[in-house]
Amino acid sequence: MTLEQVLRAPAAARIADVVERMQALDAALPRADGIAWFNRLYLAVTRAVEEQARPGAFADPRFVRWLDVVFANLYFAALSNYLRGRGRVPRAWKALFEARAREGVAPIQFALAGMNAHINRDLPIALVSTCRDRRIELLRGSPQHTDFGRIDTLLAETETRVRSEFSRGLVGVADQALGRLDNVLAMWNVRAARRAAWANAETLLALDGVPFVGARFLVTLDRTVGFAGRGLLTPVL
Repeated sequence: MTLEQVLRAPAAARIADVVERMQALDAALPRADGIAWFNRLYLAVTRAVEEQARPGAFADPRFVRWLDVVFANLYFAALSNYLRGRGRVPRAWKALFEARAREGVAPIQFALAGMNAHINRDLPIALVSTCRDRRIELLRGSPQHTDFGRIDTLLAETETRVRSEFSRGLVGVADQALGRLDNVLAMWNVRAARRAAWANAETLLALDGVPFVGARFLVTLDRTVGFAGRGLLTPVL
C-alpha cells in the first residue's frame, strides 16, 4: 500500500483497524522519518492496549476501546491533512511534522514530540468525544477513570521499553551530547501529561455552554503544546 493510499483510508472503527493503519504507515514512511519514529512508539502502545482489552482486564472495556479509536483517528487526520496539504493541521502536530527530517535530533525525541502532541492536545478532545458518544460522565473515581489510570501504567511501561530500543543506535555518541539529550527528555513525563489531559477534558466539558470560550481554550492549548514540542525537538547530537 502506498503512502497516499494509507492517507486516503477511511477513519478507523476498531482497534484492529488502528493497528493495521499504523503498520501500513510504518511500511510506507522512510525509516529515518521523524514521523515514523513516533508511529512505531504509538504502534507498540496500541498493540499493548489491544492485548489487554480482553474480558476482565478493564472495568469498562468498551470505553477503553472506543477512546483508543477516537484518539488514533485524530492523529491520522492531522497526518493526512499535513501530507496531503488539505485541511487544518494543529500547531501541536506541526512541531513534529515540520521537523521530521531535522538533523541532530535523536529518534526518541521525535517519538516523544509526537506523544506530546497526541496526549496533551488530542487526548482531551478524544475524552470529551468518547464521553458524549457513550453518554457517560467524565468523573474522577469512576470505572472509566480507573481504566484511564491502568492505561497510564501500561503506556509508561511500553515507553520505557521503546526508549531503550530507540537508544541502541546512540552507542558511541559523546557524553556531552547524551547529556544534552537527557536534559531535553527531562521535559517529558507521560503520567503528568495524561493527568493534565484528563483535567483539560474536564475543563472543556465545563465550558460546553460557552462554546466561544471553549474554542479559545483549545487554541491556547494547541499553541502551548506546539511550543513544548519544539523544545523536545532541539538538536542535541
